[in-house]
Amino acid sequence: MTLRAVFRWLLAAFFIAAGLNHFRDVEFYRAMMPAWLPWHDALIQASGVAEVLGGIGVLVPAARAFAGWGLVALLVAVFPVNLNLALHPMSLPGLVVPAWALWARLPLQVVLIAWVWWMTLVPARDDTLD
Repeated sequence: MTLRAVFRWLLAAFFIAAGLNHFRDVEFYRAMMPAWLPWHDALIQASGVAEVLGGIGVLVPAARAFAGWGLVALLVAVFPVNLNLALHPMSLPGLVVPAWALWARLPLQVVLIAWVWWMTLVPARDDTLD
């Protein structure tokens, strides 16, 4: 297995696990939702489904580019929630998160977008790497 394939499987596992967690720990995600967003539970479920489907799509060559664009759009869409959480720290159920960690999540979004981009939208320079 190539390094690129390993990173692709890790990316898929990350998004599938994160997406499934939206259904396992709804209270955690509900606590993160800013008051100005409507339909908290529906948005939590929709983002969970999008992460699971995007993670699966990363592994399917015919769906890979679509999954990549979808995951990039999702990461951009959830950025305001992460920014709101950093600006207005709150107690998350079962978790004490230091303020620095909430701020560190913001540039992590850029890293995740770059990872998705590299794995789904940048063609391998050599077919043996894909």
